[in-house]
Amino acid sequence: MLIGSSELMIKKSKFIGLLYEIKSEDEAKAILDTLRKEHPKAKHLPYAYVLENTARKSDDKEPHNTAGIQLFNLLNINNLNSHLLVVIRYFGGTKLGAGNLLRAYLNAGKMAIENKS
Repeated sequence: MLIGSSELMIKKSKFIGLLYEIKSEDEAKAILDTLRKEHPKAKHLPYAYVLENTARKSDDKEPHNTAGIQLFNLLNINNLNSHLLVVIRYFGGTKLGAGNLLRAYLNAGKMAIENKS
């Protein structure tokens, strides 16, 4: 179930943060599959999720450790067990560089958590 979202524009790239409450790894995978179908023009869908005995993260072809680990750390810092945090990126034509990219994913994720219902 979607419980928080955010939207951020940086140098024409659009970052959409989504926070879901999940009950299983299969549910997380189903949400990710659905998001890929709903956003076919999105360039990247990095994510992280934490369940009782399982944790996963992915940079989804972004430079190593610029996205997934940031989202994973946000879940841990906020004690969000049984949650999936995804940031969908629509590339705006300008490369952001690793530092700006890291901050963009971090901020989009933080905003989705802050906006949770």
